[in-house]
Amino acid sequence: MSTLRELLQAYVEDGSVPGAVGLVARGDDVDVQAVGDVDVEGSAPMARDSIFRIASISKPVTAAAVMMLVDDGAIAPDEPVDAWLPELAKPMVVRTPASPVDDVVPAVRPITVADLLSSRAGWGFPSDFSLPQVQALFEVQKDGREPQAYPTPDAWVADLARLPLLYQPGEAWLYGTSSDLQGVLIARVTGRPLPEFLTERIFEPLGMKDTAFEVPAGKRDRFTSSYRKARGGGLELADSPDGQWSSVPAFPSGGGGLVSTADDWLAFARLLLADGTADGRRLLSPASVREMTTNHLTPTQRDIGALFMEGQGWGYGAQVDIERTDPWNVPGRYGWTGGTGTTAHIVPSTGTITVLLTQVAMENPTPTPLMRDFWRRTADATQ
Repeated sequence: MSTLRELLQAYVEDGSVPGAVGLVARGDDVDVQAVGDVDVEGSAPMARDSIFRIASISKPVTAAAVMMLVDDGAIAPDEPVDAWLPELAKPMVVRTPASPVDDVVPAVRPITVADLLSSRAGWGFPSDFSLPQVQALFEVQKDGREPQAYPTPDAWVADLARLPLLYQPGEAWLYGTSSDLQGVLIARVTGRPLPEFLTERIFEPLGMKDTAFEVPAGKRDRFTSSYRKARGGGLELADSPDGQWSSVPAFPSGGGGLVSTADDWLAFARLLLADGTADGRRLLSPASVREMTTNHLTPTQRDIGALFMEGQGWGYGAQVDIERTDPWNVPGRYGWTGGTGTTAHIVPSTGTITVLLTQVAMENPTPTPLMRDFWRRTADATQ
């Protein structure tokens, strides 16, 4: 079997990615490999502290922040969210998922905090993108890899509220939208911008010094360029170090707006493995960590999200493995992938953490060959 470095190097050499950082940790034993370059021009070698747009592996961080508010007693999982998000009061629901967006019925109950945490609020993406309501949602739930394209949080919530739900609250797991709503909820409950709250309650206590919604000029020499597959083959530039993350966007996306490093995500992962403590300080209750890392979905709800989760479950902010369908699927394994080419997981049963950061975007919700090979290569460590 190839080493982690050899695996990553092979994908650099065949042109799949300009570079990558891979990390596997169990306790104090940490293997980090940085290969390739920060861009296709080879202007600088990839380094352990290179900064990446981490996309949807931001979601667990946002969910943890919501659970901190639960621990504070500021909100409760069973509370309706319309006390803080009045735009979402008394939502309408399409009569059936295939119905036109103007064929609606009232929601049978309010949307709760737990609905947002488990991605069962009623807005979001199912496996079938052709449904009329989903097509309308694309106009509001834009590509999170372009954060400057979003309006302010208040305007975004107002736009979303004009769309009916695809399913009744609590009925179905739907991807994406709930995590952005979590970010708005945090700001409304605390009366503070989401970046400020995350910095005070998570980033600073954990020493996550490079995790934020922007990359200041002084750090851009470590910020990787971002790419997507070009139609004619090869890679084309999607975002430069001086691009969309050079300033905090109007809408700091709780679903995918963060930049980070392998070591910063390692610090967050260790918080979860330590039942919410870091350096002797409690940031999350053990009960909140358990809620985050426990599957909350029924088999039917897992089927609705099969395109994204491939039969596994969902906790708060990330997937929870419940079936041993592939060598890397360990029951209780918690984590997710990011559309910019990132993936990060913890395995509580073994205390293992795996992080892969690349700068080439996923083309669809299916994990890339590099992601699968990384999971396969690190499966021994997670058993």
